[in-house]
Amino acid sequence: MAETKKIKTALVSVYHKDGLEALLAKLHEEGVEFLSTGGTQSFIESLGYPCRKVEEVTTYPSILGGRVKTLHPKIFGGILGRRGLAEDEAQMAQYEIPAIDLVIVDLYPFEETVAGGACEADIIEKIDIGGISLIRAGAKNFKDVVIVPSKAEYRPLLDLLEKKGAQTDIEDRRWFAKQAFGVSSHYDTAIHAYFEK
Repeated sequence: MAETKKIKTALVSVYHKDGLEALLAKLHEEGVEFLSTGGTQSFIESLGYPCRKVEEVTTYPSILGGRVKTLHPKIFGGILGRRGLAEDEAQMAQYEIPAIDLVIVDLYPFEETVAGGACEADIIEKIDIGGISLIRAGAKNFKDVVIVPSKAEYRPLLDLLEKKGAQTDIEDRRWFAKQAFGVSSHYDTAIHAYFEK
């Protein structure tokens, strides 16, 4: 049975903003609420869409030079909380954790930074922590969440939204989860290869 879920809230945390406009426009048209940080939040607002700050949800600022922004139980609880499971729903209510139905991520460009001949300190800063964690969390909870792990999935999601509105079936979410684990696997393999050298 195809379990349909409605996308109500999207967490958007991307490095590259190009190609995102059409997707944001369609999501806004469908009434999806945006949640974001830093540059992505500014970008969303520059397009004229309201966007809630992650800091408002977590009550913590972006800290350690931007190394810690989304890594917080209120964000990961919102992604990993199992809808329809009484215990999870009770804890989400107790701790005021908002359900996040869609996660859009574009990781720091680690491979490009290595290929560009950057110094080790710059390369290390391009090891994404929050983004890769968001990808894994969204993919793990594909029963409830849509995960868009890179720019390559913007178009498939847009096609889906144009066809079905802000509704997804379990098969749709499973496909995005498969893409997500492919992205995370490739990313970690590239980091491992760098350290091997």
